[in-house]
Amino acid sequence: MPTNKDLKRLVRARMRKTGEAYTTARSQLLKKKTPKAAPLVRPDYAALAGMSDEAVKAKTGCTWERWVGALDGAGAAAWPHREIARYVAEKYDVSGWWAQTITVGFERIKGLREIGQRRGGSYDASKSKTIGVPIAKLYKAFSVKRTRMRWLPNDDLTIRTSTREESMRITWGDGTAVEVHFTGKGPAKSLVSVQHRKLPTKAVLNDMKAYWGERLSVLANLLVAKPKPAR
Repeated sequence: MPTNKDLKRLVRARMRKTGEAYTTARSQLLKKKTPKAAPLVRPDYAALAGMSDEAVKAKTGCTWERWVGALDGAGAAAWPHREIARYVAEKYDVSGWWAQTITVGFERIKGLREIGQRRGGSYDASKSKTIGVPIAKLYKAFSVKRTRMRWLPNDDLTIRTSTREESMRITWGDGTAVEVHFTGKGPAKSLVSVQHRKLPTKAVLNDMKAYWGERLSVLANLLVAKPKPAR
């Protein structure tokens, strides 16, 4: 704010310029311009959730904005994960997998978890790869230790449970958990998906994503290695 002397000088200058009376000129100078409010920018819900609006609408009938509005209206941000997923499934007749997807996306949008992070604070690293071999061969590369050690040289793991050519649950040496799922893509092609769970930090998450990406590439090269030409 100007001092009284400065203000009087500004008032007189305005009086000379506009012909206003002293009181009017002073009043006009003291009026504060109300700054224009910045336009509201809606968050990019799809980027925060990790899935496009088109994909989620195609499967659930609603965009992320609609889901956020519905769940905010129900006060779901204060609920535990399981309760949100159950509410989405029952209230809106959404299948189990997509109810989980909506719940995780909503939690990410509301800042309750990051991409790759669980509500409890731990992180999950996910990697998948399609390899040109039958699913039986791919499954054996995990289940048969001698083969596994050729591409995953880690003897400090325990296979807890497994369903032949479908899935496998592993305890890693540090106590973290690994889930592996196998999907046939035809007689000579199959997909392996690895989820390494309970990782303590985002840095470890990034390290394990890189690790599994590298190991699965080694596995693919091992399984589809071309035979050496006969001499």
